[in-house]
This record gives sequence, structure tokens and C-alpha cells, in this order.
Amino acid sequence: MAESVPRRTWSDRFLSAVERVGNALPHPATLFAIFAVSIVFLSWLTSRLGVTALNPKDGALVEPVNLVSTEGLHWILEHTIENYTGFAPLGTVLVALLGIGVAEKSGLIGTALRLLVHAAPRRLLTFVIVLAGVMSNIASDVGYVLLVPMGAVIFLSVGRHPIAGLAAAFAGVSGGFSANLLLGTIDPLLAGITQEAARIVEPGYAVTPACNYFFMVVSTFAVAAAGTWITEKVVEPRLGSYDGDDGGADEEIGPLKGPETRGLLCATAVNVVLLAVVLWGLIPEGGFLRDPATGDVLHSPFMHGIVSFIFLGGLLAGLAYGFGSGTFKSDADVVAGMKESMQTLALFLVLVFFAAQFVAFFKHSNLGLIVAIKGAELLKASGMGPIPLMIAFLLLSALLNLTMGSASAKWAFMAPVFVPMFMLLGYSPELVQGVYRIGDSSTNLISPMMSFFALIVAFLQRYEPKAGIGTVIATMLPYSMAFLAIWTVLLIAWMVSGAPLGPGGGLYLEG
Repeated sequence: MAESVPRRTWSDRFLSAVERVGNALPHPATLFAIFAVSIVFLSWLTSRLGVTALNPKDGALVEPVNLVSTEGLHWILEHTIENYTGFAPLGTVLVALLGIGVAEKSGLIGTALRLLVHAAPRRLLTFVIVLAGVMSNIASDVGYVLLVPMGAVIFLSVGRHPIAGLAAAFAGVSGGFSANLLLGTIDPLLAGITQEAARIVEPGYAVTPACNYFFMVVSTFAVAAAGTWITEKVVEPRLGSYDGDDGGADEEIGPLKGPETRGLLCATAVNVVLLAVVLWGLIPEGGFLRDPATGDVLHSPFMHGIVSFIFLGGLLAGLAYGFGSGTFKSDADVVAGMKESMQTLALFLVLVFFAAQFVAFFKHSNLGLIVAIKGAELLKASGMGPIPLMIAFLLLSALLNLTMGSASAKWAFMAPVFVPMFMLLGYSPELVQGVYRIGDSSTNLISPMMSFFALIVAFLQRYEPKAGIGTVIATMLPYSMAFLAIWTVLLIAWMVSGAPLGPGGGLYLEG
């Protein structure tokens, strides 16, 4: 007698549909190439149809610039290279990752994460693993390949279910991607995209990588606390006791060895010196890192050059750890670390070329401003207040994340539309970026399109051979819902208080 096929639930059908839609989408680079070509066509079409808008800031008539013309063709040919090399996120990410690459290659980041987890008291173990996952984002994707499997091994070593440890680490690494106590590579990347989008409305607008920093710091502890509660009260009880083998894991999470301790001490000393230099340049009224004309810190060379400090921090700490611990033997090892970090950007460099053309076409054709004006008029007519508007945008970001995995790719597509639109309604680009980051991070955990999703399935199968995509999503869904809820509450509280999201990151535009 043939076995009966289990009836699929609505959630199974929904998640399968999400996976099919996501898999059917072209590569993000191809998508941006399609978007860029579409803008060229739309510039011609809107010009022929006579589509216009009145700029609410000065009452000027905004007309589309036809790119399907001799002048348009000349502009495209003459600005292709400039569009690419002048795209703000490109240089900032390259510079920041050079320094972070040295720190990662030296072993500093992995050792620091091990120390953080190993030194944690048993009752705080879950909290520390989730927190370490959040903190790992300073080095981009290292948390996925290092901390997630480590979380499983640590839980197994203390007699707890390894999948619960894996889930806790994954929750911090992926769900807490937009929280941290330090600035990482994602901050200048998103800020650069936001700045390009904001300049559709205000050509000289500047967005600092630290614009969401205050909100990020508070979010770090909120996410870590929520992840801890979900792990211990929901996920672990559901999993029950673990009676399998060690999943073939041969990792050993032991105390630091002598060279590693020596390297950490050297790196700490270097960072203390760097911090002292920064404070020396900022605290005195005439500090050399303040604005020379006004003495201001917010618009100072320090804030404008904060990516350089991310580079210096990673580089100097990595050098100190590498040579102190012996993982670096010569300058060739340092250069190799930089080289490896640049190799990871190969796909990013391709994607950015097409994204940069799309944004530049959108801006030069005036379609970005026209769409922003028309969209702002619709939103204003809806009568929605600031908080409902931002929650609606948050949910849209969370939903889109289910079908398109890359945070930067989605933002490069969404920012040129939504940042100018909300600016015309008086909301700051920094607020719009912050809200986007909440939505994007909250559903990372359950998005089959997330680039490391397959790796998480592979890690899970060490302990549950029959696990698949559905297993990961079912395990991580409580985290996703909890993060979405707690971040929404935090956003509402923040908007009610009127506090800035970070240095130069007010909620509303001045004037």
C-alpha cells in the first residue's frame, strides 16, 4: 500500500511560494541592469507624455530629461565611469574592508569572539552567544562561518541542545545585523547609498556612517535580550533533550593559548592609544579633529572621515595581534589579508557598477524627483501620521527581504525612491535608513534568499540529518517575530521621544 502524502499546511505552501519567487528572480546585478535600461525607456516615455511635477520646496516645474536623445546618449557615454567611481558606497566599503581584512586574517576577530563566549558565566551563556553574534557583524560575514557552528558546539559541551546554540548564534549574527556597539562595513555602505538618494532632492546633503549609532547601541541589548528569551523559553523547550552524537563536530572551544593572549594584549594596547588620540583631538575646545572654523564635532573632519578610523582601527589592531601572536610573520601576510578581503568584494564590484548607473540615470532623468513628489503627495493625502508611515515602510522592507537577500542591493533599489519621497514630507534620510535596517534584519532569519541560508541548513544537518529549509525557518520564525515586535516598539518609543538616531541623525529635516 502506497504511503499517504502528508497534507501541506498553509505556512508550508507560503514559504515554498516565497522560495520559488526568489529563485525565479534574476541575479541582483542583472536586476539593476534591467532597472537602468528601464529608466532610459521611461525617461523617453514620460517626456513624450508630458509628465511633470511641481517641486514643493521652490515651486519649480520638474520635467523629465529624455535619455533617448542625442544629448542623453552623450551624457550616458561621458558619465559611465564617473557614475561608477563616484558612487559613494564604493570607496567607503573598499577602504573600511582593507582594515577589517587585516584584523580578520590575523585571527583577532575569531579570538576575541572565543574569549567573549568562553569567559561568559554559565547563566549568561545564551545572552553572550547572541550578543557575540551581533558584535560579529563588524567584520561583515565572519559570524556566519565562525560563530554559528561554534554556538552549537558550546551548547553541546555544556549538555544543552546544539541546535538551540546554533539558533541563538544565528539569531544574533543575522537577525541582529543592524545592531552593534561598533561601526562596521555595513554602516558606510548603507550611508553612502542613502546619501546618493538624498542628493536627488538636496544636492549637497551628507549622511555620516554613524547616523544610526545611538539607535544601534540600544538595539544591540534589546536584540540580545529578546534572542536569549526566545532561545530559553521557546526554542529549547520545543527541541527537548538531545540524544544524538556530536554531529561530526571536531571544534574545541578551550581557553586562549599563550600567543593568543599576548596578541590580544598587544591589540588592546594599540586600540587604547588610538582611542586616546581620538579623544585628544575631540575633547579640548580647539581639538585638532574638530571643525577648524566652528569647533563643531558633528560636522568635523572626524565625523566626515570616520571610515578612515574604521580602517585604522582594524589595521592597527590586526597588526598588533598578528605580530604579537605570531600569526603574521612578515608584511606579506598583512598584504595577503588585505588581498583576501578584496577578493570577497568581486561580486559587490560587479553589482555596484549597474546599481550606480541605475541611481545616476534615475537622478539625471529627473524621474527620481518626479516619483518622490508624486509619492509624497499620495502619502500626504493618506493622512497617515509619522509613526504609522514608518511602521508601514518597516513592514514593506521586511516583506521585500523574503525575496531579495542582499541588504545593500535592496537598499540601492529602494533608497532612490523612498528617501527623496520621505524627505519631501519632512523626514530625514537617516530615519528612513534606520527603519529600512530594522525591516531588513528582522526577516533575514527566515529568508531563503539570504546568501548564507544554505550554509545554515548544512550546519543544522550535522545534528539533524533530515533538516531542510523548512526546519531552519520553523526554528528561526519565533526570533524573527520577536525581533520585529521589539524593534517596532523601540522605534515608536524613539520617535515619541524625538531623540536623534545618531550623530547627525535627527528624525526630521530642519526647516
